[in-house]
Amino acid sequence: MSFTIRESAIMTPAIKLAKKKGVHFNVHQYEHDPANTNFGLEAAEVLGQNPNLVFKTLLFSLNGDPKKLAVAIVPVSGMLDLKAAAKAAGGKKAEMADPQIAEKTTGYIVGGISPLGQKKRLPTFLDSSAQRLETICVSAGRRGLEIELAPNDLLSLTSGQFALIAKE
Repeated sequence: MSFTIRESAIMTPAIKLAKKKGVHFNVHQYEHDPANTNFGLEAAEVLGQNPNLVFKTLLFSLNGDPKKLAVAIVPVSGMLDLKAAAKAAGGKKAEMADPQIAEKTTGYIVGGISPLGQKKRLPTFLDSSAQRLETICVSAGRRGLEIELAPNDLLSLTSGQFALIAKE
């Protein structure tokens, strides 16, 4: 088991899960600018990462039911294709989840929602572009905290699957 946590990093449920399951990961912490609401691009920029390697966690609801949620993980350089996400989740229609419901369901705040260690396990879909990458960064459970791990480890920890869900 190999992982790196800077001493000032907070042990979030996401980090605890990765540590408990023994996957290799690194944690990157930075000072979040409260005025910046583009959380994923901010992380990529501040950490000096390629925006194609930093992924954002988005929740979407299916078929008009605001409580029937799923998780999409897409590069911060792109956008979620809601039609493709609905298809991947076995629905006819998808829309972005209500932020308050997303926070209540995951236990994280918007801008810091991690696909890992959520209060309720949801169907999870990682954009297929991650398959060709050695590691990706996703939120570690709070603004200003990212966890870097292998895409297959992320899917293992979330019981997720790859799907073509991102668009430019």
